[in-house]
Amino acid sequence: MRKSIQKTIIALIVFNCQLSIFNLSYAQTEVTQGVTFGKKFGVTYMLPQTEIKIEAEATRQHYEPGQFSKYAERYLRLRDVKQEAETSWTLDEVKVNIVGVPDPSNIYFVEMKDRTTAPLMELTADGIVRSINLPFSGDQKAEQPQAKQQEDEVLPDPRTFLTEEILMTNSTAKMAELVAREIYSIRESKNALLRGEAENLPKDGAQLQIMLDNLNKQEKAMVQMFEGKVTTEKHHFTKRVTPEEMSNHVVFRFSKKLGFVEADDLAGEPVELSIVNKQLIPEQPAEPEGKSSRSIISILTNGNKSAIEGVAYNVPGKADVKLTYQHKDIINTELSLTQFGTREYLADQLFNRNTVTQVLFDVNTGALLKIDRQ
Repeated sequence: MRKSIQKTIIALIVFNCQLSIFNLSYAQTEVTQGVTFGKKFGVTYMLPQTEIKIEAEATRQHYEPGQFSKYAERYLRLRDVKQEAETSWTLDEVKVNIVGVPDPSNIYFVEMKDRTTAPLMELTADGIVRSINLPFSGDQKAEQPQAKQQEDEVLPDPRTFLTEEILMTNSTAKMAELVAREIYSIRESKNALLRGEAENLPKDGAQLQIMLDNLNKQEKAMVQMFEGKVTTEKHHFTKRVTPEEMSNHVVFRFSKKLGFVEADDLAGEPVELSIVNKQLIPEQPAEPEGKSSRSIISILTNGNKSAIEGVAYNVPGKADVKLTYQHKDIINTELSLTQFGTREYLADQLFNRNTVTQVLFDVNTGALLKIDRQ
């Protein structure tokens, strides 16, 4: 009896050691999402479908006339100074990319079995398959922060530089004349510093630069009272489109006075999208009867389970994508779209314990990027 118990204990120890070695050998791969399907354990994953992401950038410029704008030519010889406020927009750049989103019609379940390594999968946060048997890539990359916009120079309030004589003047024309004299006086002071003719010369170059910077700011602030102020802002617009064959589909509109407006707002000119499928795929033949169902994969469709032959992936099709604005092509490119492609399967024999097959997928299209077998 005692010998039987000892043999049982030794057998359990050996089994646990073997199990630990197996777990360590595959510890470098992490499964990001796993579910229990009935009494079976495995991984549920989805294939992506592609969306076309259109990103546009525009510049908004707003002009505000100065207090003395109508006297700009008389006192400062500034011509064509506008008297009324106005806003204008310029369309600077338009980019087109593809983005993968989960396809609810293509959900798959990989069952965990003793002699398979296929469930050692990594998924995105949305459940799209990223890789099989590859080291965990970590969290998804966040979108790259946009470059900081160049801010307009902030000038001091010009009224802080006005003398008592200027502020006490009741006539706008007289005030404009006195402010213009102050501007000319500042320019003379800068010239005197640069020529070394000023009464109080700076001790070194750094002090000279500080004095010149201050005089420049005063001059610009006071000149702004005549020529007005222009503020510049960068604006971004993003639109996603589910691709299908289309011609001159209005995605959005752009107005030189209002900027980005909706597709049904006739105040702007249309930005039109055209998509042409470059490869028409013939219908796939029906599955022959009696085909082996020894697959480790099960597809979940409306709660029903049917066997398929291996790990599913997309073979995206090619499409010509064109964006038109003001009757000119601003984008003319070729994109890979799952909607125009087919679906294939990696044989389940690739994922047994005797070999380690490493697979990398494109999370935007579900296409097979790389496969290595060790």
